[in-house]
Amino acid sequence: MPDGLVVADEHGTVVCFNSAAARITGLSPRRALGRPFAEVLPLEDLDGRRWWQCTDPYGGLATRTRQPERNLLLPGGREVLVSARYVRAAPCGPLRRLVVALRGTEARRRTERSHAELIATVAHELRSPLTSVKGFTATLLGKWERFTDDQKKLMLETVDADADRVTRLIAELLDISRIDAGRLELRRQVVDVAAAVHRHTEALAAAGTAPGRFRVLAGGPLPQLWADPDKVDQVLWNLLENAVRHGEGTVTIEVGAAREEVEGRVGEGVAVTVSDEGPGIPEDAIPRVFTRFWRGSRRGGTGLGLYIVKGIVEAHGGTIRVGRAPGGGARFRFVLPAGVPDFML
Repeated sequence: MPDGLVVADEHGTVVCFNSAAARITGLSPRRALGRPFAEVLPLEDLDGRRWWQCTDPYGGLATRTRQPERNLLLPGGREVLVSARYVRAAPCGPLRRLVVALRGTEARRRTERSHAELIATVAHELRSPLTSVKGFTATLLGKWERFTDDQKKLMLETVDADADRVTRLIAELLDISRIDAGRLELRRQVVDVAAAVHRHTEALAAAGTAPGRFRVLAGGPLPQLWADPDKVDQVLWNLLENAVRHGEGTVTIEVGAAREEVEGRVGEGVAVTVSDEGPGIPEDAIPRVFTRFWRGSRRGGTGLGLYIVKGIVEAHGGTIRVGRAPGGGARFRFVLPAGVPDFML
C-alpha cells in the first residue's frame, strides 16, 4: 500500500504496522508492534494538543465510526495527514479495531503548488489579450468616426488575433484537464502525416517564416495511420512552432516508417523527427521538457504546449523523446503506432 497503515486491537496494542508507516514515521515495525498505539503515534495537532487524548478512540462516544483526514504533527514537527476508522462488533458497541491511515504531505503540496502555478499562469496570459481587446473595442465604440478605414482594420485585426490567443489558451486548459483525468477523446481516421507536415510548413511560411528554412524528408512508403487528425495537427504545430521560435538555422522534419516497442510489444509505426540548429536544450533540463510550465531559457508562452504534446502522443499509444540534433539543436522524435481497424481493410 502507498499509505501508511497502523492497526490497534481492542486493547489499544499495535498489531499491524506496514512498511509505508515505517517510512513516514521513521519507526521500524519491530519497535512498533506490541506497543500502545498512542506511544507509537504520539500525534499532536497544530496547536500542540495531544491528539489521542482529545479524540479518545476507546473511551469516547460509541456512535463514532471514523475520524476525517486532517494535518497532524509527528515528533520533530513533521506534518502528516491522518485519518482513522473505528471498527466495532456492533453499532455503538466496544471498539475492536482502530485503523489509522497515514500519508505524507509532500505529494499534496506539490499538487497544490502546481494548481497555484496554473492559476497564476492563466491569469497572466489572459490579462494581456483581454486588456488589448477591451481597449481597442472601447476606443472604436467611443471614437469610431475619428479613425480611417485602415486604422479601424488594424485595430480589429489586433482584437481578432488576441481573441484567437485567448481561445488557444482555453483549449490548452481543457486538454490538460482531459489528459490529467485520462479522458482525452480521440476521433480516429486515416491520417497522412507527410501531407500534414507539408501543410504546416506552408502555413508557417505564409505567416512570415522564410520558406527555405524548412527541409522535409519523407522516406519510402508509410504504413497506414489510424489517428485523430486534429490532435496530430496540434502535435506537429507545437513542435514546428517551437523549432522556429526557439531554434535557429534549418528546421529538418523527417517522416518515415519505424518499428517501436510500446508496452512490451514491437510493432510498426510512423515516426516524425523535428530538428533545428539552435543552441539546443541543456542536458540537465531534458527530463523537465515535457512537464508543465517548462519554457527553457527564453520566457514567453504558457509552458503547457509540450506537456499537451506528450499527453496526445501517449493517448494514441505512441512515444515521444527529446535529445540533441546532429547540428547541436533540439531534436524531438515521436512515433505513433500504425494499423487500421478491420472494417477499413
